[in-house]
Amino acid sequence: MNRRPGSQITAAEVLSRAATLGNVDARGAVTIRDGSHAIFELPNGIVARIGKPHSYRTAQRELCISQWLNRNGIKTVEAVNSIPQPTVVDERPVTWWALIPDHRPSTPEELGRMLRRLHALTPPIEFPLPSYMPFDGLRESIESAIMIEEDDRTWLLEQYARLHQRYDELDDSLPPCVIHGDAWQGNLVVPTSGDPTVLDLDKVSVGWREWDLVQLAVDYTDFRRITDDQYQSFVDAYGGYDVTRWPGYRVLADIQELRWVGFALARSGTSQAAKTEAAHRIACLRGLVPKPWTWQAL
Repeated sequence: MNRRPGSQITAAEVLSRAATLGNVDARGAVTIRDGSHAIFELPNGIVARIGKPHSYRTAQRELCISQWLNRNGIKTVEAVNSIPQPTVVDERPVTWWALIPDHRPSTPEELGRMLRRLHALTPPIEFPLPSYMPFDGLRESIESAIMIEEDDRTWLLEQYARLHQRYDELDDSLPPCVIHGDAWQGNLVVPTSGDPTVLDLDKVSVGWREWDLVQLAVDYTDFRRITDDQYQSFVDAYGGYDVTRWPGYRVLADIQELRWVGFALARSGTSQAAKTEAAHRIACLRGLVPKPWTWQAL
């Protein structure tokens, strides 16, 4: 259904109405992703990205970030300027982007190289970037989940409190920089042109560089999705800094994994697959499943 809390209509209905307002051909639209955003591929090489309710400013900022990063030599997905941006339907902003055909996820080396360049940028002065908020919405996802055992909810809330305290105790002298906020290999894609292209700009913010490094690091340490050589190529491409050797690594890794549980919980009320996956992820965090873990994408 692609329905989001606070919205009375589905994402497909939002798309249909937005396409009419923007004079866009949406016939035969194909769902690319139904995650925190609903994303559709349309005819004529256009991708529609539908935001959460009341996220107009975030959508505006994504458009600005795309232009700013491209001007600074970091290629990103580009907006279709011939369509009004963003188009708002039922309090949900719809942004329109140029399709990137025939692409693959980046390698760890390509991801490390891009992050090194991104983290070296001076934050923009034309518009403000928000501070990265690692716990934003997480407690609410746990408390509001309806397809969860109460014992698991209690443990998750206690784990949330433990991690929040440990996070507050970390060295706060780390210099902040521009970060992507969701830096995994699928958010840096490589088309046949060979130019790695950054996707999903809604979490670009100012924060510790470690937040961008931790996602691939847990792929290595906790899931074994990449080999020793692949992880070392990521470290080398970034400039030699290995976040797994940083004393605060485990705190950030545990927070990141709790966030991934929260994402599954948020979808579990309308998806049996998400409910099953959420239960599995909770069992992993509670030590009932040995590492390396295998988690299914949602």
